Parts: sequence; C-alpha cells; structure tokens
Amino acid sequence: MYRVLRVLLYVTLSLLVAPAAHAALQFQAGQTDAGIHYIVVSGDFAYQDDLSTFENLARSNASVAVTFQSPGGNIQKAMDLGRLIRRLGLSTIQFRAVECASACSLAFFGGVMRFAEAGSIGVHRSSFSNDISLNTKDAVSGVQQMTADIITYMIEMGVDPALLQLSLQYDSDDIRYLSKSEMTKYKIVTLEPGVQQPAADQVPSQTPPPPQAPPQPQVASLPPTPDNSSLAIPPARSGHIEHPKGSAPVKAQPDGKSVSVAVLRNGSSVTILGNSGRWYRVQSGNQVGYMHDTWVHVDQYDSGPLGEFHVQVKSFDNLAEAESYVRSSSVPLSAYLVTNGWFAITLKDTFAEPMAKSLTKEMKDRGAIPNDAYSTNGNTYVRRVCCN
Repeated sequence: MYRVLRVLLYVTLSLLVAPAAHAALQFQAGQTDAGIHYIVVSGDFAYQDDLSTFENLARSNASVAVTFQSPGGNIQKAMDLGRLIRRLGLSTIQFRAVECASACSLAFFGGVMRFAEAGSIGVHRSSFSNDISLNTKDAVSGVQQMTADIITYMIEMGVDPALLQLSLQYDSDDIRYLSKSEMTKYKIVTLEPGVQQPAADQVPSQTPPPPQAPPQPQVASLPPTPDNSSLAIPPARSGHIEHPKGSAPVKAQPDGKSVSVAVLRNGSSVTILGNSGRWYRVQSGNQVGYMHDTWVHVDQYDSGPLGEFHVQVKSFDNLAEAESYVRSSSVPLSAYLVTNGWFAITLKDTFAEPMAKSLTKEMKDRGAIPNDAYSTNGNTYVRRVCCN
C-alpha cells in the first residue's frame, strides 16, 4: 500500500497550488488506481477550523490514509485532528516533497499506522500567537499548561515525549527536520518507508512444503529470575535536601512532633550517620539531628536528577507484577525499587515540579493514568529496575 500511495500522492500533491501564508485548512479527497482512498490536509491549523468537514469526508470517501501539506498553526486544533484521525482508524503518511512542520507534526502523530520519509517532519519550540497579549505570570502558566497538553497527547499517541526536549532546542522561527533514525527513536513512525509488506490478498504457493522433522521434546526450564544485585539497597551515606517547601527541619528526635534544632534549605548537603525507621540521622556542619527520608535526595541512590519530579501512577509489592504492568502499558513507564521494598511505577521521564503537577492533572482528566496518581520528587526511589 505504501508504494501505491506514494506514487499517486506525489502526483496529486504536485497538482495542488502551494498554500499562501496563513491559508485556511483544507481537506481534499483522492483515490489511487488500486482503489485506496485518502485525504490531503493542506493549509494552516486555526482555532476556528471545523473538523466535522474532515470527518464527514473521511467517512463518505471510506478513506484509509491522510497526508499533509501544512507549515503548522494552532497546536490544540492539530491535536484535535490527530485524535480524530486516531478515532477514525486512519493511517498517516508523509513525504519530503511536501511540508508537515510545527503543529502539523502533532496531527501526523494521530495515525494508527505512520509512514514518513526522512526530513518530512519538522519540529520546533511552541509559541503564542502575536495577537495574544500575556503578562509574565500568565505566559509562564500558559507555557506549562501547553507543554503538559503536548506531552499528554504524545503519550496518548504512542510517541516518545522525549521528542519535546529536542523540539525545545529550536526557536519558533526555526525548524528541525527529523532524520530516519530520530523518527524511529522517538516512535514517530510505526513502519519504515520502503519496507515491503506482504499483500493482504497474496496467494500462497500451491507447492506443498517439504516434510518437517518431528519436533524434539523441549526440556523444561525455569523462568528467568531477577538479578538480585539490582534489588540490593545500598547504605545511604550522604545526600542533599529536597523538600516541596524549599527547606526542611532537622528534628531533635525521629518524630515529626519533635522540636526542630535547625532548618536546611533545598540543596544543602548532609552526611547520613544512620537511620531509625523512616528517619535519617544526619549531620550538617556541627548540627546533628533527624530528617525524614522523603526530605533527603540520597547520593547513593539513582532516583533521577536533583530537583526533578516523577509522576507515580501505581505501586506493587513484587517485581513480576511491576514489570508486567510496565510492559503492557501503552504509556511509556518505568519501575523503581523503593526503600520499603516495593516498586513504584512512574512515567518514563522526569519533569520540573510545576510541569509534573500540570501533567498529572491533565493525564488524570483524560483517563490516561489512574486517579490516585501523583507527582513526587522520588527521594525514596533507589534505582530504576524496569524497563529500558
């Protein structure tokens, strides 16, 4: 199907007049000689675009694929179209001869199956329209919400949200066109262009296959056991303060109601002398006291960058269930060994605290993660044990 679509879409797109700057979004139906129906989406995405026109055209035309000729536009409308493409079960296909950049890439992600040539998908940092006037506080809040929306959408579409980190390296007036390896790495494509797939109506050979030797009896084997070294918890010897309020008290006794003997700001280093239950006995300068284990980012643990937050979605008391949950999820997840011996399931990436909170809310609202998911600095995480 890929080669048939490629030939006819090149012809069709060559007949299209290149859209002028800020041209309205348009939908054009087509059909290959083999009877495969498709839609070409051209122009700029705008907030007021009526996507019911696209849906009606796709249904009446019995379309199976979508391709784009668009420099981008409104991010939310592009994601709306992507979700509609996914709901209709359509594939997306893109060629380097035409443009799908900026917000258009988000619409492309909606394809159930996605084909793209190297250099055909362009990304960059998102920006607000020049028509929108925002003060600094609203701008920061808007960027955080928009980023959370995009990450949620990428996860929903099965695209690695790490792509956003690459996009942020390029200003809104620049475009980074993705290579073949990058599109594979970030799961932008589900099948590589040019890979010949067997035809659905291919007739099998009438020549009977040669007789096969009887199968040899299989020797029973035990399932693989986890590497015990990965489940070992190293002694906590040093760390840095990391508390949601920006500082944490040093207590005279391992008790939250005990008197505070000092207050340490986030980032302050401490030596860990021992522990009493969930409390570390710490020393900072000449001051000795106790701090809760959720307040200290332990240097001997590999829980993620200091200052970054996780989004924890679930926890299990055994590694087998944790691994099964991670591997069966459509959302990219990781499993961390926790100091209490349990396993925390988190989103694969870490985020700044405001972003983690916004992302948690957005994904819960969309039903992408459980309602009891929450953001955490992960100070009790020892190391990631699943799954690369």
